[in-house]
Formats: sequence, C-alpha cells, structure tokens
Amino acid sequence: MTTMTLPDTTPAPAPAAIDTTQYGVTSRRVLRSEWTKFWSVRSPRWTLLVAVVLTVGLGALFSAVRSSNFASMSPHELATFNPTATSLSGVALAELAIGVLGVLVITGEYATGMIRSSLTVVPKRTPVLWNKIGIAAVVSFALMLVASFAAFFLGQVLLSGHHLNTTLGAPGVLRSVIGAALSVGVVAVIGVGLGGLLRNTAAAISSFVAAFFVIPPLLSLLPGSLSTDITPYAPNNAAAALFRGDTGSTLLSPWAGFAVLCGYAAAAVAAAAWRLRKTDA
Repeated sequence: MTTMTLPDTTPAPAPAAIDTTQYGVTSRRVLRSEWTKFWSVRSPRWTLLVAVVLTVGLGALFSAVRSSNFASMSPHELATFNPTATSLSGVALAELAIGVLGVLVITGEYATGMIRSSLTVVPKRTPVLWNKIGIAAVVSFALMLVASFAAFFLGQVLLSGHHLNTTLGAPGVLRSVIGAALSVGVVAVIGVGLGGLLRNTAAAISSFVAAFFVIPPLLSLLPGSLSTDITPYAPNNAAAALFRGDTGSTLLSPWAGFAVLCGYAAAAVAAAAWRLRKTDA
C-alpha cells in the first residue's frame, strides 16, 4: 500500500528587514569618507605646508626689508605705509597653493577613476561635492587663520625697531588678519569648483592661475577709465580688499570685495554641481 505525502503548506518565514539606518548612506558617513580621502594622500599636507610657509615667510621677509630701508623712505611713503598689509604680503601667493589644493581634492579622484566608486555609493552625487567643498574650505581657513596671526605678529616685531608696527586694536587690523584666512578659504572653494567643472588637474590649475595671476595684470592695458572700473573686480583684487587694509583705485571696500569673491566661488560651484548631475563621471 502506497502512502501519500501531502506538501508542506506552512508559509516560509519572512526575511529579516534590513536596518537602513545601519547600512544606508547618511550625511555623516559621506563626510567621514571624504575626510578620510582628504588626508589619505600627501598632496593636501604639502600644499597646506607651502601655504603656511609662504604666508609667514614672505610676510617676515617683506617686513624685514621694509624695516631695513627705513632711512631711505620718503615722508609720503612713511605716511602711507601699511604695516598690516606688509606683514600679510605672503597671503597672495598662498592663494595659489590653496587653489591647487582645492583642485586636487576632486581631480585626483577623476584621474584614478575612484570618483565612479564614490558616486556609486552616493547616487545623489552632489553630497560628495558639498563635503569636498566644506572640508577644503574649513581646513584651509583654520590653518590660514593660525598662519595669518603668526605672520602678523612676526611682521610687527620686525617693524617695531623703527616704530613702523601696529597692533590688533588699531582700526581694521583684526578684520584684515581674519579676512586673510576668510579669503583663502573662499579661494579653496573656487579651486574645488574649477576642478569639478573641468575634471582635469592641468586644465583646472591653468584656469585658476589665469584667473588670479595672468588676466588681472592684463587689465591694466585697457583704456584708463575701463581699466579703473574693471580691475577692482578681478578675483585677486577682490580677495586682497579684505586683508590689505586699505582701498584705492584697484580695490573695492573690504566686504564688497569679499562679496565679489564669494560670487566667483558660487558660480564655479554651481557649474561643477550642474555637470556632476547632468553628465557621467
């Protein structure tokens, strides 16, 4: 006699629910990932070191030279001498190092192909860009704030022998010292924006150098009134307005210059974000 076996109709247990809070992409995890990538290569350390050396070293050099030439300074030069701007003379070249840093933060991933993995993990894409910008800007600002104060105090010590020095309590001095770090932080954002837009290290650095160091001097070749009207809006002059501590035909007021510089940064970042969302990595 054959015994029939009935099929087991007991429903299978439901699969365990995946804890999306444990495995999902969160802002904190994206930030932690970008922070790790930022410090995992040598280029940020070297470019930041160069920026500090230029800020402190050139500021001390210019201050020492000015102090040694005190006897040959005319009454007009003495009356218009700006000890704050002299001690912060290295900031303009430090912008080059920080601009390169901003470019490398993003173009390095395009060069190695790692950007594809980053965007696969973060499918919304733009959080990757926002975190790269935030890290580059905050690190640059924090380090340059220390370097700016160091350059200022060292410069004033060198200038004090002939009583050319000033103090943080003098009008506009503290703003200039902090403004130097603020302007460099925005320059880092411009570098990241150009890197994200062009996706090529050489092209992005060349564009940055042209915008800050090549095109502005050429503006002086324009007819007189046109040159005077346009030159203050050049990126390097917009940045200098915040830490030079004076105004003139080539400079806007401090906060107007800072606003113009932020406008350049916003345009670069907007273009980079648009390309990141609309085109493949």
